Amino acid sequence: MFHDDGFRGLDRQECLRLLARVPVGRVVYTRHALPAVLPVNFSLDADASVLLCTARGSDLVRAIEGVVVAFEADEFDVERRRAWSVIVTGRATVVTAPADHARLSRSGPRSWMPIQDPLFVRIESGMIAGRELGDGAAAASPARRSTAWTRGAP
Repeated sequence: MFHDDGFRGLDRQECLRLLARVPVGRVVYTRHALPAVLPVNFSLDADASVLLCTARGSDLVRAIEGVVVAFEADEFDVERRRAWSVIVTGRATVVTAPADHARLSRSGPRSWMPIQDPLFVRIESGMIAGRELGDGAAAASPARRSTAWTRGAP
């Protein structure tokens, strides 16, 4: 269904399918009582949680552990004027169970930054909302669409 603003709302399954296509998104959180946005690479877990890999003791972990955050990923095709955006809102928790940590060490996201002691953060997919602009943006062929577009780090 298209809305008055020209965007079509996406259901949960469409949102998850699109999130699985891109490697980079943004964590939206509060840092020192101000909004902060940080681009990160990620993957989805089997339960539709967003998984991040970062360094133990990082500023990000201290800021988001146990709080509700937003995670956004998108894709734009400027030439065709097509785009989609998905936002996941949920509680961020550090993965502490040894079995889960071992599993994610094998199959979870890898940080693009060199880190000595990786830590996994799970963002529960409590709420997922998405929208698409343009006819067939979600079905654009990989050769015709741009890669994930990200804004700068805080």
